[in-house]
Amino acid sequence: MSRQQAIQAVEAYFDDGRFFTDLNERVRIKSESQNPERIAELHRYLHEIIVPQLEALGFRWQLVDNPAATEHEKAWPFLLAERIEDPAALTVLTYGHGDVVRGYDSQWKAGLSPWEVVVQGDRWYGRGTADNKGQHTINLAALTQVLEQRQGKLGFNVRIILEMGEESGSPGLGAVCATYKEQLQADVFIASDGPRLGADHPTVFLGSRGSFNFDLTVRLRDSGHHSGNWGGLLSNAGTRLAHAWASMVDSKGRILVPGLLPDSLPQSVRDALKDISVGGGPNDPEVDPQWGEPGLTPTERVFGWNTLEMLACKTGNPEAPVNAIPGLASAHCQIRYVVGSDSQHFIEHIRAHLDQHGFTDVEAAAHGMTQMEATRLDPQDPWVQWALSSLAQTTGKTPVLLPNLGGSLPNDVFAHILGLPTLWVPHSYPACSQHAPNEHVLAPVCREALQIMAGLFWDLAEQGEGIRQQRQQ
Repeated sequence: MSRQQAIQAVEAYFDDGRFFTDLNERVRIKSESQNPERIAELHRYLHEIIVPQLEALGFRWQLVDNPAATEHEKAWPFLLAERIEDPAALTVLTYGHGDVVRGYDSQWKAGLSPWEVVVQGDRWYGRGTADNKGQHTINLAALTQVLEQRQGKLGFNVRIILEMGEESGSPGLGAVCATYKEQLQADVFIASDGPRLGADHPTVFLGSRGSFNFDLTVRLRDSGHHSGNWGGLLSNAGTRLAHAWASMVDSKGRILVPGLLPDSLPQSVRDALKDISVGGGPNDPEVDPQWGEPGLTPTERVFGWNTLEMLACKTGNPEAPVNAIPGLASAHCQIRYVVGSDSQHFIEHIRAHLDQHGFTDVEAAAHGMTQMEATRLDPQDPWVQWALSSLAQTTGKTPVLLPNLGGSLPNDVFAHILGLPTLWVPHSYPACSQHAPNEHVLAPVCREALQIMAGLFWDLAEQGEGIRQQRQQ
């Protein structure tokens, strides 16, 4: 019984094809949470896939209806489970989501399907392979092998929350965690989602940027009017919208609304990011070094600062333009933001800015998914150094530490509502085509991820109590 034997056990699990079989079984379930026709599949994933595995590991479990599911009573269910060896022992909470975005079946490359794992070289294609079925499959498999190697006694307690609505914005997650707060209490949160910094870089991140979506709309008149007869006499909704947007963000992507910026970039975050580079992979887009906030490195811009993006806009009839001055224009926009931002008053800041610059005719309203708040565990927290040491021991590599993910996750629920230190160990990579056709994982990354998580769970059993006591001092 040793750490190395646990790692060898997960290597065998990957090498003999069991991981592929388990992943393929999960991918075959069409658990599209954005598709009302797939509600039964969301429940099937929990009942047929997750529950039998947890029962075999000695977990007690319950299914919880989503309090936010108003349109479809049984949509986006939750599974809560726990395996308690000793109520006084260290407890870890882990998380995953079994739902996926729509398959977009017809858009995949020839020979591929979103609902079957297809292997082409190191790439394993299928919807959910990266986000998030593959990732929580890895974690549960590693936990299983560590439990077997430790002869049925982990030495710590495990609690799990698995949701089926993350791709719809995690509706109800906060309410469920608030309701079941005592049942979900733990000493540390460890889970996996999102990408590594790069395929060859084992990564730990400590939170995520927040995400706030909003619409800008200019409504000048009910219909368009002939541009020859009325040009020069009628204001153009598209022109008004374009200038309003230009007052908010300049031609190089710098945010011009002070209320949408964070209060600072902490030195601890600068230190954590100083040796990290973004991009450069074979499938990565080329980074524009002149884009965004001046004075920051590209890495600081994506992990340590806020961005303001226009995601879509429309005026007139783009598909079939006509000679008419449009009376309506709209844009769907997004702020990605870090800790230290006044996120509860973004719309008020936008409204005040537009009014100040003479754009009283531009409406601003929040729109879209549930807002995910920015979170970031202190990089100096003892749990952080413990995790980095474990990954280094397992892989022989220096792991990357990101203070927060550039994207957004519902980490605020675990960090704020449950009050937990949060560690994320991702098992995907940036070019995985997450949310797009041809989603995939890399086989070598999956194998290394199994090794990492087996080592991490083993070290939690051996060292976790000492870290808990250190944090309490």
